[in-house]
Amino acid sequence: MRKQERADYVRVRLNELYPETPIPLDHTDDFTLLVAVLLSAQCTDKKVNEITPALFQAAPNPQRMKQLGEEKILELIRPLGLSKQKAKSLARLSEMLINDYDSKVPASFEELEKLPGVGHKTASVVMSQAFGIPAFPVDTHIHRLAQRWGLSSGKNVVQTERDLKKLFPEDSWNKLHLQIIFYGREHCTARACDGRKCEICRELYPRRKSPVVWNKP
Repeated sequence: MRKQERADYVRVRLNELYPETPIPLDHTDDFTLLVAVLLSAQCTDKKVNEITPALFQAAPNPQRMKQLGEEKILELIRPLGLSKQKAKSLARLSEMLINDYDSKVPASFEELEKLPGVGHKTASVVMSQAFGIPAFPVDTHIHRLAQRWGLSSGKNVVQTERDLKKLFPEDSWNKLHLQIIFYGREHCTARACDGRKCEICRELYPRRKSPVVWNKP
């Protein structure tokens, strides 16, 4: 298969496997989604979902999060990785939302990436899932599978995002990035598949002899 043919097969098969794509992080609105995505850095979604109910009960909006303060936030999110930095970011982020954005989450990449603790990936998730703006957030699963499926060289996540956007229709990006994550968690995991074992890897590369050594982000 050529690269575009592989991409087309992937899109069709993932649509069959995952016709519905619920957001893995529990949230109730734009603000709680932003907070949950920020907290998910170097953490599993499952762990974040265990922590956020108490946090969102105490601070469901920027005003309450600011009032809670960095130390109280830290108490609630301490089990998560990078908890000190995340607590600091959430306190500052909430203050910025109040002062600069009328307590609303901005609906632009540029404004989101100005917020403390919000990088391009976090902004992309919020833009795609909260506002429906086409984006292709690249996490570890997507970065790994794009290499195994011959869709990107895996030089870095920026290159992977650029390559995938060229291969897939823009109106599929928001759903497809979640579909790839689901497949990467369930089938083409870092340990269970080496580029030769899962269904899609075998279909795309039936003659592959050696495991794929992928470049980690």
